[in-house]
Amino acid sequence: MTLPDEKKQPILRRFHELTVTPGWTFTENGPNEKDRQLLVEYNVVSDELLELDAKYRDVILDITVKMQTGMADYAHRAATTGEVYVEKISEYELYCHYVAGLVGEGVTRLFSVSGKEAPWLGDQLELSNSMGLMLQKTNIIRDYREDVEDKRYFWPREIWGREIYGKAVGKPAFTEMAQMYQPGNEKQALWVQSGMVVDALRHAVDSLDYLRLLKTQSMFQRNIKIRKAEAASLIMRSTNPRDVAYIFRDYARKIHSKATSEDPSFLQISVACGKIEQWCEQHYPSFVSISASASGGRQQIAEAADKQDQERAWQKRLAAAATNGKAHGAAKPLGDGKEEFKDILLYVFGAFVLVFGLGIGGIWLFLHYYDKYMS
Repeated sequence: MTLPDEKKQPILRRFHELTVTPGWTFTENGPNEKDRQLLVEYNVVSDELLELDAKYRDVILDITVKMQTGMADYAHRAATTGEVYVEKISEYELYCHYVAGLVGEGVTRLFSVSGKEAPWLGDQLELSNSMGLMLQKTNIIRDYREDVEDKRYFWPREIWGREIYGKAVGKPAFTEMAQMYQPGNEKQALWVQSGMVVDALRHAVDSLDYLRLLKTQSMFQRNIKIRKAEAASLIMRSTNPRDVAYIFRDYARKIHSKATSEDPSFLQISVACGKIEQWCEQHYPSFVSISASASGGRQQIAEAADKQDQERAWQKRLAAAATNGKAHGAAKPLGDGKEEFKDILLYVFGAFVLVFGLGIGGIWLFLHYYDKYMS
């Protein structure tokens, strides 16, 4: 961040070449830069990168070219304007693609070329990009105050400048992002934040689809350095796609429970959370209980599904019996419906006996008169 644009641009735009140049290092950035030591000893990174199999190195360098281009473009924009402003949601999407979507693409392609995942997974760029965008947008929402104070305005004006959020509280739309943390603007700022959350939730179902495609689930069990106890708990629970999906569902329910009808984004929040709920129920039905043993899992699912189908069929019969009773002015309650069902069976059996008897009688009469006529 301490480098002038004229110095930064050529380095960024040829970084894919520098990163595989043996012995290359960089020592000109500021003493307090967080990445300084990495660049001072970058020759170690280059050596390791050159040791990699070509199939891995090619993916890394391809992603490097794409990412360095985007970073150089945004760095130049910040240097020439003095601040980073994102106007349109489309610009916001592009920025998040450069800094996170490409990471998702690169990691997914590495999964595929390693043979640990299916070859076609590396082509699912929309899903891997959505996964990266959701994570990056979550970070941008969280880091609002720090970014604004450093004049990094990553929230798109197309969202925070909407008039509807001002009208909801009888005020004009925000003209600057810094207005959101000024006293008296709390409710309007909350509505803006809801709009940002809705935008991030658009990627939730794609992210769940992406995780479900992974066949190697051990990656969910690696130790990850985290800070908060709740984050640690989530990591411990995230041992397979089903558990991750239920975490999504639980937090979607929490988000929806906190949304209020006066929020201009209330309907959109409800729809977004509903899609997550629907996805989870479709792929991992709540009526299915998975035991620790994987053997017999399919049998458990089949038995649970049969049980649910039987219950639904019985409820339909009860409802039909209740409707029939009301239509004929039934005075007594239907109870559990079992007596009525027995009566129906008796009626059906009696009708069958009657039809069967008439059929036998008719055949006998036909044969009797036929023999008499022929004789």
